[in-house]
Amino acid sequence: MPEPQAYLNGRFLPASQAAVSVWDGGFVQGTTVAEQLRTFGGKLFQLEAHIERLGRSLDLVGVDPGIRLERLAVIAQELTAANHALLARGDDLGLTMFVTPGPYEIPGSPASPTVCLHTLPLRFHLWADKYAGGESMATTDIVQVSARCWPPELKCRSRMHYYLADRQARLRIPGSRALMTDEDGFVTEATTANVVLCDEQGGLVIPHIEKILPGISLGVLMGLAEKLGIPCTERDLTVADCLAASEIFLTSTSPCMLPVLKINGQPIGGGSPGIMFGRFLSAWNELVGLDIVEQARRFRSR
Repeated sequence: MPEPQAYLNGRFLPASQAAVSVWDGGFVQGTTVAEQLRTFGGKLFQLEAHIERLGRSLDLVGVDPGIRLERLAVIAQELTAANHALLARGDDLGLTMFVTPGPYEIPGSPASPTVCLHTLPLRFHLWADKYAGGESMATTDIVQVSARCWPPELKCRSRMHYYLADRQARLRIPGSRALMTDEDGFVTEATTANVVLCDEQGGLVIPHIEKILPGISLGVLMGLAEKLGIPCTERDLTVADCLAASEIFLTSTSPCMLPVLKINGQPIGGGSPGIMFGRFLSAWNELVGLDIVEQARRFRSR
């Protein structure tokens, strides 16, 4: 079968040949700005929003990718179209875009950023059962990186704190992932996902947006809430607020949204996916034109 393609520093090439130097700043310092997208029916979802956020992140770290973002969007579409054609009918892709400053501290060398795009069939087996079985979360001693280190809106791959927090969560409660808090004890997000609460009045509550990564999927969920006439408020949230919530969702690119059914072993709401989760999942299905859960179940054993 034809090999999937990748894009690296100005050219398309077989994905197996898309290699980055061990001296690249992305490896040496973890200075990698990245975006993760997915397709629905082979079409990239929220591409414009992801490109815009990538641009903001590049500005924050002062890296000029050497290519116009509009051109990068075109390359993303071309690469996705070529690689999606290799999949079975009904399957979909994840697309990763990342940019680094390039070689790390090589004296006299001109700035030469690394720009790479590559794809992977969505790994549905990682979350197919969680639409019904839900996520289990646990608090840990690891806190979110302070805004004095880098702005919360920066989408980057410097994620040692995520790794350590998830590791501690799994040691505490097998199968759990970490619920992140800041230095003041307020809930920020999960590792690689935003957290959304449902209150007793049927509204949504999220942490203050300026204190968290502004997730693209979170933005989609907020748009669906407006369409459904469901109010959404921002405020500081404690772990106790989460434990008292009637429902909790996680939103992220690949699974879109998942219910949280336990925190620190304590059931959330009724301990099963609730009415609000079902409403939003149906609205998301309508938005993207397919059944997200059915697709995940169909291709989970790929």
